[in-house]
Amino acid sequence: MAISLTESAAERVSAYLVKRGHGVGLRVGVKPTGCSGYSYVVNYADEIEGNDVVFEDRGVKIVVDPEALKLIDGTEVDFIKNGLNEAFSFRNPNVTGECGCGESFNI
Repeated sequence: MAISLTESAAERVSAYLVKRGHGVGLRVGVKPTGCSGYSYVVNYADEIEGNDVVFEDRGVKIVVDPEALKLIDGTEVDFIKNGLNEAFSFRNPNVTGECGCGESFNI
């Protein structure tokens, strides 16, 4: 079981944590929503809860709720800049389909 980061994502998270002045890593999860079932939730983790699963990749801690991990195990998180737009993107090997707008996925 693992969640990994590309170099671009690790650099973004590390730089932002320094800029914020606090936090322990990146929190990645899912929530039921959208036309396909789930969407990703990304926040900066300020603390690690007792039941959180923690991975470390490229010097960055990735914090995941165990229930979400069942849906996103094996996911690689990337950070993409395209002109003025920038966002985290996900390569989840468990996804069987995505909605047309790209905002949600199903397993």
